[in-house]
Amino acid sequence: MLDGRPLVDVHLHAARLPTLKLAWREWASGFGDAAVLDRVYREDGTCDPAEFDAYLAEEGVDIALVLAEYSPKATGIQPVEDMLPLAAHNPARVKVIANVNPHLHYPIEEEVRRQLDLGAVALKIHPVHAGAPVNDRALYPAYELCQSLDVPIVVHCGTSTFPGSMNAYADPVLLDDVLRDFRGLNIALAHGGRGWWYDAAAFLALTYDRVWIELSGLPPSRLREYYARHNWNRLTRKMIFGTDWPGVPGIAKNARAVAALCPDAETADLVLAGNAMQVYRLKTS
Repeated sequence: MLDGRPLVDVHLHAARLPTLKLAWREWASGFGDAAVLDRVYREDGTCDPAEFDAYLAEEGVDIALVLAEYSPKATGIQPVEDMLPLAAHNPARVKVIANVNPHLHYPIEEEVRRQLDLGAVALKIHPVHAGAPVNDRALYPAYELCQSLDVPIVVHCGTSTFPGSMNAYADPVLLDDVLRDFRGLNIALAHGGRGWWYDAAAFLALTYDRVWIELSGLPPSRLREYYARHNWNRLTRKMIFGTDWPGVPGIAKNARAVAALCPDAETADLVLAGNAMQVYRLKTS
């Protein structure tokens, strides 16, 4: 709980450092809190489950979703198996988001099912780092499986500065095919159109009941500016809190700043936890 309300952070990268490219480590140290990283990471570069859980508790986080990623061209490979010890230490607080890359996984639906069987609560698609558009037909079996199981999809929707990124694939217009062909999928737009797609992302969230703006990587102080052309009161009710940890000064700091921007307490409750609990089918203790 943070200031008396539940808090869910749906976007954290707690990767094992030796698996990552140098650019990711530079990003984490440049934007994150060095003291926190020194505390939660062991000398071998693995995230200590107990220290990570204690840090989340201190930040008021009731549920944290940690992401696997298979992006050898951009950030490296962050296998789902590396996330499992974090979730096993406190399964009520820490949960896993799966990831697949159509250049690496085939049959892709079998890999999705494998990661879901390991406990993943959602599937992340990273077109920019994977180098495959979100409407790539190779991904369709994964979407079909997730739709059948009511598993939400998280789509990276925004620019990335990591070498090897393909930013053209962040364009939300590429989701048009997926939204038409899979009418039962819940889709969270990670980074909310960061760069030059804020209007398109907001349009999708306001048009489709099952599309959501996921706030990771966006400074709260700029949110009103980013979405200035849209009805703020309506749009905030379609937002889901996430930080992109460790590339953030602090989870609680961001959450309080986001809550202060909400038009009322009910909306703040939705943004900080309620929407995430609905979309990702979560329960706080």
